[in-house]
Amino acid sequence: MHRPAAFLIPLLILPMALPPPAPAERVPDYDSPYSPILTDRQVYSWTDKVRITILAPSWNSDRHLIDSIGGDPDHSVRISTRTASLENYRLTEDDVNNGIFTGEVTLTGFLHDVDGDGDPDTNPRTAGGGPTGGLLEAGRDSALTVSFEFADGVVVTESVPISWNAGTVGFSRDAYEIGQEASVRVVDTDMNLNPDRIDRLRLAVYSDSDVAGLDVDAAETGPDSGVFESAISLSSRGGSGGDRLFALPGDTIRARYEDRTPPVPHGVSDELGVSARARVVPDAAEAPPAHRARIGGISFADAPGSSAGGPVAGRQIQIVGGLSNNLQHAQPFTYLFQIRDAAGSVIDISWVSGVLPPSGTSDVSRSWIPAIPGTYSVESFAWGSISAMDPISERREDLVLVG
Repeated sequence: MHRPAAFLIPLLILPMALPPPAPAERVPDYDSPYSPILTDRQVYSWTDKVRITILAPSWNSDRHLIDSIGGDPDHSVRISTRTASLENYRLTEDDVNNGIFTGEVTLTGFLHDVDGDGDPDTNPRTAGGGPTGGLLEAGRDSALTVSFEFADGVVVTESVPISWNAGTVGFSRDAYEIGQEASVRVVDTDMNLNPDRIDRLRLAVYSDSDVAGLDVDAAETGPDSGVFESAISLSSRGGSGGDRLFALPGDTIRARYEDRTPPVPHGVSDELGVSARARVVPDAAEAPPAHRARIGGISFADAPGSSAGGPVAGRQIQIVGGLSNNLQHAQPFTYLFQIRDAAGSVIDISWVSGVLPPSGTSDVSRSWIPAIPGTYSVESFAWGSISAMDPISERREDLVLVG
């Protein structure tokens, strides 16, 4: 019997579905280290916050995760000053797959009294592992050093100085009127004692009319700014108190700040006083300078308060004059008497200083002993001050017959 030929069916072997290969992790290029270390400032004060950046693209080991460097004694990040150090500090990538590692450390200074009350105002300590919240003690004249062991035996380092700074103080304007608010500013980054909160400091503000003045509080304009501001109002009524400073037109107002964190060559325990000044000027709507007060006529008295028939040669007599304030606020004055003889020669001059009350009147007097009988001229006039010689009244002349 004939058998049909067998058919050969080819066997097809299909490949199995396999998962895609895992991406290879990058490793640092030890032969070509590239890790610049950057800080957010070129110079720091003793209690600043330090923001550190290390560019290390070779340490971007997983492009899907936030990587970190440091925190490992084999490839450590060390942050130090001359007095303390943070070992194995950890920095983290600030974004996925970018190789830029960042961290923060706050300098905590050393024990020191910055406000003059006898107690230290700082809390020096060293602690933390990163990437934020690290605390590091620092001296006045020191340096911050950041080192990163990029690879075995390959260490990159960067240092920046730490130093105290000279504080400054200033008014916002050169001149103010009574009733206006005077703004005073202190710039002293050394007083930014806590970069995460608003710090405060004290300064003295005073005027020619109130040399005792005020101790005022100045608040930092923002955390970590090192700029402090305070505002005072200028008043010619009552005394100084709170944030109100008594002053009169023509005064100079001054602000003084005691800097107890002075830079070299000053010593750590030294104080450096800095000051600023501004003028108090009359309101532009007020009377012209020479019409801000009015001189009255003179009279004579044997003694203050008792009238006399008239001056007599060789006998002491009081010349009494009056001065009225044409302004609605107090103003300082110097009232002058000038006596001339019949030939026009000045034989006597004297003055009395005081403060005129608002819209008020003051009587002034001085003693005089005429030498010989005759006709004399008594001139009376008022200045704002004897030093400035600024007229606030018109000049008056009275003829006096001495018997």
